[in-house]
Amino acid sequence: MAEPTGSIPTAVLRGAVGRCPDCGRGPLFDGFIALRPSCDSCGLDYGFADAGDGPAVFVTLIGGFITLGFALWLEFAFEPPFWVHLLVSLPAVVIVCLALLRLMKGVLITLQRRNAAAEARLER
Repeated sequence: MAEPTGSIPTAVLRGAVGRCPDCGRGPLFDGFIALRPSCDSCGLDYGFADAGDGPAVFVTLIGGFITLGFALWLEFAFEPPFWVHLLVSLPAVVIVCLALLRLMKGVLITLQRRNAAAEARLER
């Protein structure tokens, strides 16, 4: 297995802004969360990237914490009717979760590359 390259903060920053894990110049995404086949700048093949359900788990935990805190604050501070929660809290959940999804996917992919993470295999 290859040794990790670069620092963790660099990998996290590159993933958060959606840049290539190796060079940091080429875009990682083609669209909102679809990966490009390779880096336009250095030619790195993104075939190694498999974030799986990891981004969704982090988005659920972090986004749920943020939006639940907001909804509880709204409820206890103003005691609005239910329809206000639907108009305010529900869009907040959608916006926070969509914003975090791309960020988390990029970070997990760049950390996967940095740590040379791969599917578990038995050596024989």
